[in-house]
Amino acid sequence: MHYARKGIVTEEMAYVAARERLEAAIVRDEVARGRLVLPANVNHTNLEPMGIGIALACKVNANIGNSAVTSDAEGELRKLQVALKYGADTVMDLSTGGDIDRIRQEILRHSPVPIGTVPIYQVLKERKTVSDIRADDLIDMLEHQAKQGVDYFTIHAGVLAEHLPLAAHRITGIVSRGGSILAQWMIEKKKQNPFYVHWDKVLEVCARYDVTISAGDGLRPGCLADASDAAQFAELKTLG
Repeated sequence: MHYARKGIVTEEMAYVAARERLEAAIVRDEVARGRLVLPANVNHTNLEPMGIGIALACKVNANIGNSAVTSDAEGELRKLQVALKYGADTVMDLSTGGDIDRIRQEILRHSPVPIGTVPIYQVLKERKTVSDIRADDLIDMLEHQAKQGVDYFTIHAGVLAEHLPLAAHRITGIVSRGGSILAQWMIEKKKQNPFYVHWDKVLEVCARYDVTISAGDGLRPGCLADASDAAQFAELKTLG
């Protein structure tokens, strides 16, 4: 965005323009307007630049990642190869257990497409409990993963303390794992969302490594529910 707003077409912009069969100036202008992103961490050296934005073709993301009890680096690489074979434009490593760092390093080393993460997952894995998470842990994890070469972060900075009462009677609750972790943190600590409070630090880390931000939707589509809504929902479940 820095170069685009100066009227400069970078090599990445030119590459994306050629892939999309567009004029390079269109890619540059859309990046400058904030309507097009090129997830391309400076440390992801085997990346083939691609773009996401309204002026470009629709993109498909594939989620992979291990749990605390299943899979390993080799298993995740097999998932990556399948995702690439069938045309995934980006891939997210949502690992929540095991040797997360090694798994991510291997995925990045073998992936020509942008790799994304939800950094708070690894923070919780390392701290064990939500109550032990410190605000600094979240920023430090962004720096750590950015150094590895992660191209974009999903950050749930929009789930604020004042929103939590509105979600209390929601049929689906807070369905986002990252959003629910932050909600529990805010309730236990009686503090505001640390990503929101320290947004300037988030931007500093992302700017340093050219990491794209995916603004995590902590709630996703749904509605507030009263007793009559709950009864109707139960009836719908009975009807299948």
